Amino acid sequence: MPIITFIEPDGRRRECDAADGETILDVGQRFGIDLEGSCEGCMACSTCHVIVGEDWFSKLEVASEEEDDMLDMAYDLTKTSRLGCQVVLNDGLDGIVVNLPSAHHNLMD
Repeated sequence: MPIITFIEPDGRRRECDAADGETILDVGQRFGIDLEGSCEGCMACSTCHVIVGEDWFSKLEVASEEEDDMLDMAYDLTKTSRLGCQVVLNDGLDGIVVNLPSAHHNLMD
């Protein structure tokens, strides 16, 4: 069972248990982390934008072109930004650390 650490904008760290096959968005919402996911994980918004720790970013599958396009709308975009709905967790990602951006752009409203 992978563990994921969310770092809130204020620096507070929250460790959460994940099941293999869950996405970062799934885990975040289950634990009350501020990941909106307005499109319910269908990659039609950027409200589940997370900033993956540099040590972990290279261990992820490469983002699709569609994900890159959606990330263009994200606030605080970085070179290690990903959509939480597109990162599927597994034992190889046990210990992954993600930072939450200080704000989200919700174009779905």
